[in-house]
Amino acid sequence: MAHRVQFEASNDIGVFSMLTNKYALVSLAGSENFYSVFEAELAEHIPVVHCSIASSRIIGRLTVGNKNGLLVPSTATDQELLHLRNSLPDDVVVQRVEERLSALGNVVACNDHVALVHPDIDRETEDIIADVLGVETFRHAVAGNALVGSYCVFTNQGGMVHPTDPRSVGG
Repeated sequence: MAHRVQFEASNDIGVFSMLTNKYALVSLAGSENFYSVFEAELAEHIPVVHCSIASSRIIGRLTVGNKNGLLVPSTATDQELLHLRNSLPDDVVVQRVEERLSALGNVVACNDHVALVHPDIDRETEDIIADVLGVETFRHAVAGNALVGSYCVFTNQGGMVHPTDPRSVGG
């Protein structure tokens, strides 16, 4: 079932939330309606964690994760990291990443098996993504844009890419 939801006056719900098959993150300080939609639909199945990253509400842009792990930028505070570790299932690894391209949700798109990463991401970061998320990584651009996390999204069953990507099929 699909529901319509806004974060305050913004329709960009992917900026203020992050969802995997094992957990959901929702930004702090949103309207109660925003939280209640996530909790009503998901809380029976997976933890819905209210959080901030680097004292910011744009958690969907700053984080990347899957059933195996969650990566946060180096700007995430110790308190935020502790809150996430205490709130997520024990088998989900939460790790801070030292990366110049710190909006991890913009520069990585992943499912439980593979990750597309920004072509300029540090090699060390690429190794951390592979290890923590348990995925095979591919440096890639979508529709000529290196912000793969902004221009595509995929699950273990399929995905969607920008309409001008030349590798798109079935459209």
